[in-house]
Amino acid sequence: MTTNPTTNSRAGRREWTALGVLMLPLLLVSMDVSVLYFAIPAISADLEPTGTQQLWIFDIYGFVLAGLLMTMGSLGDRIGRRKLLLIGAAAFGAASLAAAYADSAEMLIVARAVLGIGGATLMPSTMALVRTMFTDPTQRTKAIALWSGVMTAGIALGSVLSGVLVEFFWWGSVFLVNLPAMALLLLLGPLLLPEAKNPEPGRFDWPSIPLSMAAVLPVVYGLKEIPSEGWNVRYVVSITVGLLFAALFVHRQRTTAAPMISPDLFRRPGFAPALTLYLITMFAMMGSAYFTTQYIQSVLDKSALEAALWALLPSVPIGLAAPLSTQLVHRGLSRVHVVTAGFLIGAGGYGLLALTGTDSMWLLLTACGVLASGITLVTVQIADLALTAAPVERAGAASSLMETGAEFGGALGMALLGSIGAAVYRHEIPASAPDAARETLGGALAVADRFPGLATTAREAFTHGMQGAAIAGTVLLAGAACLTPLALRRTRQDSTTPDEPKNLSSSGV
Repeated sequence: MTTNPTTNSRAGRREWTALGVLMLPLLLVSMDVSVLYFAIPAISADLEPTGTQQLWIFDIYGFVLAGLLMTMGSLGDRIGRRKLLLIGAAAFGAASLAAAYADSAEMLIVARAVLGIGGATLMPSTMALVRTMFTDPTQRTKAIALWSGVMTAGIALGSVLSGVLVEFFWWGSVFLVNLPAMALLLLLGPLLLPEAKNPEPGRFDWPSIPLSMAAVLPVVYGLKEIPSEGWNVRYVVSITVGLLFAALFVHRQRTTAAPMISPDLFRRPGFAPALTLYLITMFAMMGSAYFTTQYIQSVLDKSALEAALWALLPSVPIGLAAPLSTQLVHRGLSRVHVVTAGFLIGAGGYGLLALTGTDSMWLLLTACGVLASGITLVTVQIADLALTAAPVERAGAASSLMETGAEFGGALGMALLGSIGAAVYRHEIPASAPDAARETLGGALAVADRFPGLATTAREAFTHGMQGAAIAGTVLLAGAACLTPLALRRTRQDSTTPDEPKNLSSSGV
């Protein structure tokens, strides 16, 4: 059956059931970002990887995912988003099985890389299919609220799930949990999900693939390494090289006849501002997470599993904030006001974080909950705005840009806020302390038994560094709140779909 989606056609039971199916890969892909947090020690004991191999086991998934998002989003627009989703699900399931039974570090690294490839196909495909299935503005906003909540929950649940599974089973079980969900997606996807693609995509621009990866990977790598090792010249060069390739990528998109990412997307009212504001939200969220997880585990001296369980509490308000964001707009409140309020609430969360001491568990959890609530109010509206601004035939490319922006924003947040915290920390640690103690809190605690008073000093220094970063976060989000009315002045409150193509083929079984 072939249908032409119209702006105000309402989704029925089939579409909402299909959304539930789409949540499965989204949950698992987001979980795989953090699922190795507690499995790494067991993997190290079993496979005995070198230090470099251990880093690649942990990081290769995120690097491949970030590097291929734009490619896969554009590919889905050409070959069909459902088709790409199912191909990605099969690859993700096969790679999960290979990772679970890997008998060497090299095999596990390769399996994690294939997981990243699969994840890069799944994330933009799920968001683009939401755009295709839900053309009614009210329903689409609700669907995107669910999408945002599931993605955030997956990142939080990944670390906890890995701790529980490793506690009772073996490390490979953290990958086997992917198999039932992927099997269900492969079974129900062809029955419930519509197929949609750009009917006139033009030729695929193959040179843009290496250019996009060369632009994304060095920047993400450099930004992720800076918080732990400082502004080493190697990482600065990496970021610089990535930015140079980014300039080349942008130049090619503006000059080639069939670009991977059409520059027209950025001329659609609301898309570029939404992408910018989305990057800021991820900056704020991941920048805070860099400190709070270490604070619970190292300052408050909780075990890794205890820290992960406590870290789940701030995720609870997200389940309330996401639907609240949609209700506020649908009851007549301006989207600009909701986004502005979300940024101000997030700034308040950072403000509370700046007040924490070395024994402030509940204040920290409250601050994180307030911050997460504010960020969620923003992300639901911004994601809806970006997808509404993009034409349906380019929903995959638009989704991939949003996800790439999230990767950049998160890495940038950890780099800049982490650098502020590290600078304060190093300033307060005595010069007589060992080099390892001056670098990180973990290094200080490792040698604290040989240096009386060092543990207390290091915990206080880390907390002061977190306070400094929180002040910077407060200023950033308050500035974003001031920027929002100006950035969104050309968008329309009713969220109607602009210039809906009449010849888009969207077929379901």
